[in-house]
Amino acid sequence: MANPQGPQGNHDPAGSTQMFRAFVDEAPPAQQQAAASSGPRVGLIVGIVVAVAVVAAVAWLAFK
Repeated sequence: MANPQGPQGNHDPAGSTQMFRAFVDEAPPAQQQAAASSGPRVGLIVGIVVAVAVVAAVAWLAFK
């Protein structure tokens, strides 16, 4: 894989930046859209369930 930067500039000796960009660019757009739309929704639902459980536990301990 050729380094897109010339001899001047910031050379990444490990090539990790180029490999990361190649990895990110390899995913098809449909897969990226599906992951982006379902990820935050699942996290929001889990967060709400955890918050309700914590409030219920605190209320149960307070009124015990």
